[in-house]
Amino acid sequence: MPSPLPRPHADAPIRRLTRGDLVPCADLCEDRGWPRDEHRWGLLLSAGTGYGIDDPEGKGLMATCVVTSYGPGLAAVGMLLVAEGYARQGIARRLMRHVIEVSGESSLSLYATEAGRPLYEELGFETAGRAERLSGHFQPPAGTSGERAAAASAVTVRPATAEDLHAMLRLDAEVFGADRTHVLARLPAFADHLRVAEDHGEFAGYAAAWPSDGVHTIGPLIAREASTAAALIGSLAEATDRPLRVDIDARHQGLLERLKECGLRSGSGTTVMTYRAAEPPGDWSRRFAPLTVATG
Repeated sequence: MPSPLPRPHADAPIRRLTRGDLVPCADLCEDRGWPRDEHRWGLLLSAGTGYGIDDPEGKGLMATCVVTSYGPGLAAVGMLLVAEGYARQGIARRLMRHVIEVSGESSLSLYATEAGRPLYEELGFETAGRAERLSGHFQPPAGTSGERAAAASAVTVRPATAEDLHAMLRLDAEVFGADRTHVLARLPAFADHLRVAEDHGEFAGYAAAWPSDGVHTIGPLIAREASTAAALIGSLAEATDRPLRVDIDARHQGLLERLKECGLRSGSGTTVMTYRAAEPPGDWSRRFAPLTVATG
């Protein structure tokens, strides 16, 4: 029986990425047909731990992956990319096995594309949910601007201030199920627009919009209920002329339908997968959208 073809790069050294790798990371995204998104890479390499494999021919990075840890028991995995010229050589599998090994006993979560899901299933990840991506220009129904919609629901939406950070962190930890201070503290500088919602003086949610490939991506989106989430999105939409993009937990069907009525179109979806956990921690009913699918 003939021996299987060798995979010379499957055991290539894995190293830690730094902010000095920002441009090569963006180059790799472009190689795979993704937006370069250097802005997002800057956040990921500051708040998370990046792993990479150098191209043996000196052409930048052959593969990347980022792990964002939330304490000793939970981490999110994202940006698993392999250059087109090295696809299907076992590199993604090796990188993911390395991530699983260095994560110790921590539970892992990720958003998987249809192309990536078989690999994650092979490695032991299980399906825990789904997110639906919506995009387009937000057009509220006639006579229902974001401010009027918020007023109708007794919710006040306003730009966030430095004094709101403590309330944001407290609510986020309760809803997300882990401490994201090291990520959210970077949010005011990362986002173009940051809004908070209040109901009779009580903190009711927050949302951010940050620039990516000519659109404003909304996330994170944390709110006490769907109407508050909709008011936050409406307020962010009024702050920009760009199209919006948001990945909504598919269990929030009411909000999804409401956003489609406002002109957003359904696009690609992702599967939420976990390792060493039945589902992500926290309260999904108040967690509407991640900061980015790369950080959970």
